[in-house]
Amino acid sequence: MSEFVNYLLFGWFPYLAVTVMIVGSILRFDTNQYSWRSQSSQFLRRKQMMLGSNLFHLGILVLLGGHLVGLLTPIELFDYVGVSHEFKQLMALIVGGIAGAAAFAGCTLLLHRRLSDPRIRRSSATLDIAVLVLIWLQILLGLSTTYWTIQHVDGREMVNFMAWANGLLTLQPGSANFIIDTHIVYKLHIILGLLLFLITPFTRLVHVFSAPIWYLFRPGYQIVRTRRGKGVPPRATEPFGGAPAYTAGPATDRAFIEEVQ
Repeated sequence: MSEFVNYLLFGWFPYLAVTVMIVGSILRFDTNQYSWRSQSSQFLRRKQMMLGSNLFHLGILVLLGGHLVGLLTPIELFDYVGVSHEFKQLMALIVGGIAGAAAFAGCTLLLHRRLSDPRIRRSSATLDIAVLVLIWLQILLGLSTTYWTIQHVDGREMVNFMAWANGLLTLQPGSANFIIDTHIVYKLHIILGLLLFLITPFTRLVHVFSAPIWYLFRPGYQIVRTRRGKGVPPRATEPFGGAPAYTAGPATDRAFIEEVQ
């Protein structure tokens, strides 16, 4: 790959993709909030959807977290805490391989469900299926890099990617040169990932920014039921402050209920 093309794809395109993702998502949320949803069709083939969705989301969350921590954490910090590059590379292979396999299996189930069931296929937009295919290809590319990663268990290749990502984060020109000689599979994996960032504001992928984390911290609630008979109005109570409540007459509550019944 020529130096110019490498600089264009890995020096400029990352900024373009991230900028469009952030600005486009904000504009969509501000102008069209009703389209900000995942558009689930879980009432059809629910078991397959639940299995595929759980495997996919669990695996993809681990992969995203691992990529963010592994790429954006400064190399000096790992060196300072005593985490060797070999150990980090080994953990990436093990944890990333398990999470990637789970995400790939879940995405395959979700894609098969949408393509094989005529009812789900009719209710699925072409763009939704295209995004799911792109994610499936992205996970497949990530798993395929395992073969070349095993050949660099010393962590040299991983250090190059960390230097590239940290260089972009700190706006250092020439960061793309760190990965100019890496294998084409890694580069395709990066380009497809950036493409997913780029199309996020225009697809259902925006729902990743609306994960209901706050449900984990909301207080509990209590359901209160009344034993009041059918057709009986609620019992008059004293208002706040101790003032006498208004009643229709001097009759007691029991007499009042009998009169109503």
